[in-house]
Amino acid sequence: MAVTETVSIPAAGVSLDADVVVPRPAHGVVLFAHGSGSGRHSPRNRHVAAALHDAELATVLVDLLTPEEERVDALTAALRFDIGLLAERLVALVDWAGRHGPLAELGVGLFGASTGAAAALVAAAERPVSVQAVVSRGGRPDLAGDHLRLVRQPTLLIVGELDPVVIELNREAMELLAGETAFAVVAGATHLFEEPGALDQVAHLARDWFRRHLRSVPHRQVHPSA
Repeated sequence: MAVTETVSIPAAGVSLDADVVVPRPAHGVVLFAHGSGSGRHSPRNRHVAAALHDAELATVLVDLLTPEEERVDALTAALRFDIGLLAERLVALVDWAGRHGPLAELGVGLFGASTGAAAALVAAAERPVSVQAVVSRGGRPDLAGDHLRLVRQPTLLIVGELDPVVIELNREAMELLAGETAFAVVAGATHLFEEPGALDQVAHLARDWFRRHLRSVPHRQVHPSA
């Protein structure tokens, strides 16, 4: 059984729409950071979220851009690469999760896709206590820049075998990450993991990583800037 709600979350001066699913019991919560013009209705991330629910992990699927910003981004593709903006909002969402009743005592993980992976890593660096683990799917961790050296949370980088440029960018970023890291290559998969069974492998890898590293925080201290 799971409790599902759609909420509007204040984040860095805007309100962001999010879908929250909390299984009972729940052993952690995963916030999704979408990239490359994607949003909370992304079928790929919803597929991963469903696997996390089955593993008793709550999820927050959120649009990091407002509807107006989405319209601008559809024309310019600029905001999806504004890592500072995306990370600032993701940090606000991490703080919100620490105050939101059903999630307040759950360990927080971040699942980032494409440019959203960079935002997730920056947010992890900014919230080293609140964020317990990170997973990147076909991500651009290189766009996190100097923040990579500050990420000490366990981080799993998942890439497709047929995505050579992103593989190399992830390998280089992995050398800079300060904490535990793992690198998983999904055989026969391209950047979007559209091949049969590829996304299932992503979901299983993410599920196992988060179940291994997320733990409850019964007396969570919310960041003072929240």
